[in-house]
Amino acid sequence: MEVNLIFKIAAVGILVTILGQVLKHSGREEQEFLVSLAGLILVLTWIVPSIYELFQTIRKLFEL
Repeated sequence: MEVNLIFKIAAVGILVTILGQVLKHSGREEQEFLVSLAGLILVLTWIVPSIYELFQTIRKLFEL
């Protein structure tokens, strides 16, 4: 896993947290949920290829 990916995930987490707090205090809980869901989907689209690559590497390791 690249260090750059970890920083991207942390940045998305910080932004989602700040936006969520602002929306929560302004009484817009529905938009807060959508922002959190969008952040989760974004991070998953970054992580899933890395997890797939990890499983492929493990599979190749045990095929020896």
